[in-house]
Amino acid sequence: MTAPILVAGATGYLGRFIVAELHRRGHRVRAVVRDRDRAVSPGPWEAPGLEGLVDEWIVGDVTDPGVTPGIAAGADAVISTLGVTRQRADPWDIDYRANLAILRSAESHGARCFCFVNVIGGEQCPARLTRAKTAFARELASSSIPSQTINPPGYFSDMIQILRMARRGRVLATFCADRLVSGREGTWDVGGPELFTWQGLAECAFHALGRPATVTTVPSAALTPLTRVVGLVSPRRADALRFAAWSMLHDCVGEPIGTHRLLEFYKRHAADMD
Repeated sequence: MTAPILVAGATGYLGRFIVAELHRRGHRVRAVVRDRDRAVSPGPWEAPGLEGLVDEWIVGDVTDPGVTPGIAAGADAVISTLGVTRQRADPWDIDYRANLAILRSAESHGARCFCFVNVIGGEQCPARLTRAKTAFARELASSSIPSQTINPPGYFSDMIQILRMARRGRVLATFCADRLVSGREGTWDVGGPELFTWQGLAECAFHALGRPATVTTVPSAALTPLTRVVGLVSPRRADALRFAAWSMLHDCVGEPIGTHRLLEFYKRHAADMD
């Protein structure tokens, strides 16, 4: 029987597409999930449910030291999209420590390679989220296991926030699967087929809604004190704001891949905003 590919973060937006892509290619998939019922149901914004796509289930919390030691036993390779998004968790517990525990399991059980989805510019961004990801990426680069690190600027699901504001990884999955299956080591900065400014993203969202674009600009000098004020109430939200502010002030451009267009995605979901 063919050894499975372990997918950590399988119920996230990108993780679901990766599971579907690996299944489509005929690979056996071992998915790590906290809630199987949630995993088999479709995810938001066109992300597929995992019913019928997973050959082996590991149901548990990746921060539990009783779960991770044997998580990669018998696995051919590992791909991790694991990371904090909107859940109330410390990025160092998930993006760094949990990924590191899975890496140690992969090393001890002789997995062929380990693919990690990071973020463009993470080594320069001051947010805790990106510092944790960068720390793990360094651990992965120094590991004895062959590795691939994929750095996207974001996912289509992230862009929904702009559509919501205007209203008041499908192709990335393929790219990750290609690199994982090939076993080729390296780091890749990747993006979609289009290049946007933040102004352009907002205009795209208004276009999808059939409304004239109305964009308010916040002076960059106001972002730091605003982040500090938010931090007094919610450190987690302040860190998300710090990440967003850094992204808005720096170019996050990767190699163009795929054919899916943001405007088409927005138009399909504009009605969901009603």
